[in-house]
Amino acid sequence: MLKTIYNSLIIAIIITLLFSCSQENDSIDNQITQEISENIHNGQASIEAVEGEQLNALQVAMSIPEFSTLVSAIETAGVEDAVVNTGPLTIFAPLNTAFEDLPEGTLENLVRIQNRATLINILINHVAPSNYPEKQLRKEAKKGRKLYMASGEYLIIEEIDDEIFIGGSKILKSVDVSNGWIHVIDDVLIP
Repeated sequence: MLKTIYNSLIIAIIITLLFSCSQENDSIDNQITQEISENIHNGQASIEAVEGEQLNALQVAMSIPEFSTLVSAIETAGVEDAVVNTGPLTIFAPLNTAFEDLPEGTLENLVRIQNRATLINILINHVAPSNYPEKQLRKEAKKGRKLYMASGEYLIIEEIDDEIFIGGSKILKSVDVSNGWIHVIDDVLIP
């Protein structure tokens, strides 16, 4: 069990480091992405929930039909374990309608094996490696701060008419999960 947790943390660190640095060589990106995916099988994502315990971010997303496209993208990218690590994580989770609003053919193109590194980068651009409940997001917005995302990007957090926005996308609902928070949004946050 400790080995599984250790491996998952190492993988999450590798993914974060991989995409926080600019890579000039796509073949290196593809090779590293392949090595990460080969090491992810049988990781934390394969652990099932125990009755009475709070669900992690992936388990919650898998239980809500409106996140089926997001879950499919996470599985296609092979980053399930990064989403279930002990956190804390704050995930800005796009609904299916957000993926439907992308230009025609974008999603189909992203899930192709040759575009896996790009898909991973987009997915980790929805994850802040810290604990941001709604109350904290409001404080950050009032201070005019930007949130650091696992992709290495910084997204503007704003409060407009008592609503919270991240990268221009309105937070529709917030869910407390065992490894942090899920904030539901209706846009895909493309880096």
